[in-house]
Amino acid sequence: MNDRVTVDIQDGVAVVRLVRADKMNALDNAMFAALVETGERLKSEAGLRAVVLSGEGRAFCAGLDMGNFQQMASGARRGGEGATGNLVTANRTAGGSNHAQHACMVWREIPVPVIGAIHGVALGGGFQLALGCDLRFVTAEVRLAVLEIKWGLVPDMAGMVLMRGLVRDDVARELTWTGRVFNGEEAVAMGLATRVCADPYAEALALAREIAAKNPHAIRAGKRLLNLMAEGDQHAILLEESREQTALIGSPNQVEAVTANLQKREPSFAD
Repeated sequence: MNDRVTVDIQDGVAVVRLVRADKMNALDNAMFAALVETGERLKSEAGLRAVVLSGEGRAFCAGLDMGNFQQMASGARRGGEGATGNLVTANRTAGGSNHAQHACMVWREIPVPVIGAIHGVALGGGFQLALGCDLRFVTAEVRLAVLEIKWGLVPDMAGMVLMRGLVRDDVARELTWTGRVFNGEEAVAMGLATRVCADPYAEALALAREIAAKNPHAIRAGKRLLNLMAEGDQHAILLEESREQTALIGSPNQVEAVTANLQKREPSFAD
């Protein structure tokens, strides 16, 4: 895994880095496997409070490895077989993802905030991977695209689920049907990026550390509610708000938050 993705955890913040820099961190079978393995590991990592996801070298992720497109150019039909298994009938996760989709969706399933630091390019599958993050910090000159139509394809790494709620329906259609490249400023304007930064990694790491200093149980409860907000109905969301808040009120970390504020000192939270 370490030749595709590395993980460094300090003070509750996991820095996850795609390290296939010679290929602009393109997605091959080994990269898919490493992303899934890393995400699954972090789901149960003790003491984890925030994650920063970034790419080494010139780019965040250039998308699907060129070798996969060259195989498609032979004209041989895959019969539903993808680079990571049968796209339709392969074993799917409890959330409904196949292996390639899970490489993006797993970041939403990690119980703490995941901040993407996006530079260079994030194209096609790389863009869908970025969408899997809770927040996306980008450079002004980054190049982004729903690029699958260039290769005669549609987004199939959870892009339709992850774009839902971020952009207007007509904008998603335009990007999907044209594959046009857009920059960081336009991504923020459309709702596909959180903020433009001179140094996305530095700002993502700073925010991750800030989040790590908050009540970790409240942060995790917030992520559960925010995930539900995208798909739950009004009654379900209202009920879960009450359940999460009831569990937090009077808990040791919540008492510590109140006490620290009253005493005008930094809080000390337990995991």
